Amino acid sequence: MTSHGGRCSQAERDAITVEIGYALCSAAFAAAVIFGAVAGPALIFDLPETAERVLVRAGLVLAPVLFAARVVSVLLRFRRAGQPSQPGRTSPDS
Repeated sequence: MTSHGGRCSQAERDAITVEIGYALCSAAFAAAVIFGAVAGPALIFDLPETAERVLVRAGLVLAPVLFAARVVSVLLRFRRAGQPSQPGRTSPDS
C-alpha cells in the first residue's frame, strides 16, 4: 500500500520488485566478497588447521550477517526515499 492509503499502481509494484532484486543481488555479491576475503586464504594456502578452521568459520558467520544488513539497509533507504505523487513529477523536496 502507498503512503496515501490506496492500492499500489503497477509502476509502484515494479519499483518495489526492482528494489528487492537489487537488494538481494548486491547483498549476495557483498557476502561472497567478504567470505572470499576472510576464508579465501584458508582455502588457498596451506595454513595450520586451527587457523583454517577459524577463518572459514569467521567467513561463514560474517557473510550471512553482511547479507542481512545489506538487504535491510537497501530496503529501508528505498522506503525512506518515497515516491513522487504523480508520474513524471519530482517530489517538492528533491
